[in-house]
Formats: sequence, structure tokens, C-alpha cells
Amino acid sequence: MALYRTSGELLTERRGIIDAVFNSFEKSDHGSRGLRRGRRFGRITKHKLSRWMFLLTALISILLTVYGLKMFFQAKMESKFATIPLILQEERNQQGNIMVSDEAKTPKENIVVSDLGMVPKGKRRKHFPCEVGFLESVESLVEPQSYVNSTWFSLEYVDHEERTSKNHLFEPRFGGQQTLEERENSFYAKNQTLHCGFVKGPPGHPSTGFDINEKDKAYMYKCKVAVSSCIFGSSDFLRRPTSRLISQYSKDNVCFVMFLDDQTLSKLSSEGNSPDETGHIGLWKIVVVKNLPYEDMRRTGKVPKFLSHRLFPNSRYSIWLDSKMRLNSDPMLIIEYFLWRKKAEYAISNHYDRHNVWEEVLQNKRLNKYNHTAIDEQFNFYLSDGLPKVDPSKSNDPLPSYVPEGSFIIRAHTPMSNLFSCLWFNEVDRFTSRDQLSFAYTYLKLRRMNPERPFQLYMFKDCERRALVKLFRHRSLPSLLETA
Repeated sequence: MALYRTSGELLTERRGIIDAVFNSFEKSDHGSRGLRRGRRFGRITKHKLSRWMFLLTALISILLTVYGLKMFFQAKMESKFATIPLILQEERNQQGNIMVSDEAKTPKENIVVSDLGMVPKGKRRKHFPCEVGFLESVESLVEPQSYVNSTWFSLEYVDHEERTSKNHLFEPRFGGQQTLEERENSFYAKNQTLHCGFVKGPPGHPSTGFDINEKDKAYMYKCKVAVSSCIFGSSDFLRRPTSRLISQYSKDNVCFVMFLDDQTLSKLSSEGNSPDETGHIGLWKIVVVKNLPYEDMRRTGKVPKFLSHRLFPNSRYSIWLDSKMRLNSDPMLIIEYFLWRKKAEYAISNHYDRHNVWEEVLQNKRLNKYNHTAIDEQFNFYLSDGLPKVDPSKSNDPLPSYVPEGSFIIRAHTPMSNLFSCLWFNEVDRFTSRDQLSFAYTYLKLRRMNPERPFQLYMFKDCERRALVKLFRHRSLPSLLETA
């Protein structure tokens, strides 16, 4: 029956019934309190239930949203990195650029990111130094007369190139104008004249770069053992070798040379690091390089890194370390352990995380280390020339890792070591400055084309490298080291 109101009052018949009900409760205090408690309990229960239902619904919505975003970005990443085309045909125009045929642009192999053994974010491994079994001192060091069966042949280097009638746009380049035929022939370990930087143009053309004054050249020509590094574009602070950890013998007999450009020297001088009257800052002999050969500072840094046998032509051994490092070990003990004891001509450490060129390609793209098209051009060229995918399960693999760390190199200046250094530099000159992309290809091709002339390369553990040096971060400056 409906309720009716007249001037705000209930009708008489309904008001009487309700009054009777309430009067019955007034006879018992217990009944009155129970009614109030019941009403209050009902209100509280409904309020809490509504609140919990709202929170549960919101939580489910958030979880569904996060899961959807995760699946979306995962699909995007897989579509971006999942497939890398193999280029099986290539041509070069007269300027030396690779021209890819339409047929060769078809993808031939799928490479899935999950197949590359990538370490999940948040679970990065920590890297520590490990023990290196150095001798206690340099006093008993004697160079073995035949510590390595080096392959002996004669290398000469292209130092000038003339203008050719076929190319009217000839422009001298520091690395020279190497053709694909010349590049292929240079991989043979034989008496030859090859491109290896420092190539000058015809008379009347300006210098191709990396100019050093005659006084510094005379100093470098006298070096029998060289430790070298470089800073170009003010990219790093100057890290002096730890003097107390280096023997007096090494201080007297090893050349410590730091290559700088004018910009870096000015920056260091403003910070209180000026050369003394002998041209030294601590153990470092400062050699100023004029007219840098490349706009890309990373590529310019490969000149002293790979071509120490050209810069120190009378040196028997050399050690290279990147400028982000401070040397904490004696150079002669390093040479004894990594070259003489291991019977090696060339020693370099493996990368601390990546061991496959496929991984290195993806990482360079992910971090925008270099132009992606240029990386693809280089990588596809190597694939078409037989670059294999490393298989860690194979115990007979020629290298424990196809990706080097590359910041610390120990060399004997033998013909095979010098040839490998020239070949590796020529790849950096021709393609990208990311030398970790070209290391394995260069080594494996040299090995494949000279089966009867072994190259004794020793790849040591990254933890050993960390025991030799102290690592620092690069100086925080606008990027001068990378190209777009």
C-alpha cells in the first residue's frame, strides 16, 4: 500500500500503525538498543563493502593496464630487433660506397632477441678483477729467443697515392683509396705493400692528417717498448700511471706516450695539468697531434690504438690502454705474462657481457652508438663473406669470444701482428668506428686465408684486464665521439 503525505504529515491510518510498533519497543530498553545497533551495523557493513569493492575493481584495472602495456612494448621491441637482413650481393661505386642490389635486400634469417642470451634488466652481473700470476719483479726478466713461431715476411706501406684518370673527384684520404680487390689481397700473409693509414696525396694536396712535429717523432723512433693512449676532443681527464707500482727498469726503458689534440691540451692545462720542460705530465710524454684526420673522434682514436707499429717503427712491443683507464701494473711484467709466457703475438681481453657479433650489433643500435644504416651495411657485408655465429658449446672454436673488450691490447710487433693491426684499422676506416664489430671478422678471415701461417692471438679474461687497470667514467661533455 502506498504512503501518502498531506502537508508533511502521514495519513491517520498509517501513522497509527507505526506509532503502535514503536510503542512496543519502548517497553523494553533492550529492544530499543538492539534496533539502533542493528541499523548502525547495517550502515557500517554496506559502507565497508562498497569501499572494498571499489578498491578491488581499481586494482584489477591497474593490473590489466600494466599487462597490456607490457605486451604492447614487447611486441614493438621484437618487431624492431627480431629480423636482420642478410645481404649476399654487393657492389661499390667509384667512391668506394657499397651499393646493395634489390635481390639482396630480402631477409634470409630471423634472429630473435631472446636467442641472444641477453641479461634481463635489473639482473646485471657485477664484474670484479681476478688474480694474474705476475712474476715478483722484473729483475730476472729475459726475453725468450723463440717464444713464438712467428711467420716472417716483409710488409711495406702505401705512403702516397696519385690522382687517377678514372676519378676526377680524387681527394686524398688518411686511409687511402683502397679498392675491394686490394682489400681482398691484403689478407694474405706474404711480402706485400698495403694500405695502413698515413697515406698522403700527390704534391700540392694538403696533409691527410695526424701530423706530429719532428722532435716528437725522433723521440718515438727511439722507443723499444711503448705504452700509449690518447685523448681527443677533451673527452677524458688525464689518468697518470700509478708510479709506485711500476719498476724503475720500466720507467727507464719504456716510453709512456699520451697523444692529445690542442683542444684537450688547453683543457688539461686549465685544470693544472701542464707538461713540464721535458714535455711530460707524470710518466706520460705528451705528444700533440695536429690536423686530426677524421671528424669522428672515435675513428681518430683508432690511429694510435691500432697503428702503434707505424708510430713506433723501431719498437718491439707495445701496450695500448684507453684513456678511461689508469695503469696499475708494470708494463714489462704484463708483456712477460701475456706474450712471452702464453707464446702469443697479440693479446686482448674478451668482452665482459657479449660474445656474439649479433649481440654487439643489436646493442650498438639500441644505444644509438652509430648510424643504424651504416651498422647494417657493415654487418651484412661480413655475413655475405662468411662471418659465423659463435657457438659457446663448441670447445674447438678459434676464439673464446667474438667480441673483444678492446680497451687494453698487448702486442709484439711481428709481421702477423702488424698485418692484423693494419687489416683491423682498414675495416674501421672503410666502415664504422665501432671496432668491436670488425674484430672477429678480421681475425677469422686472416686465419682462413692463411691456414699454413698461424697468427698467435691470445684472448684473456676480462677479470684479468680489470686487475691491470683502474676504470673511470668518461668526462661528462656533449658527445664528440659519436656520429649521428
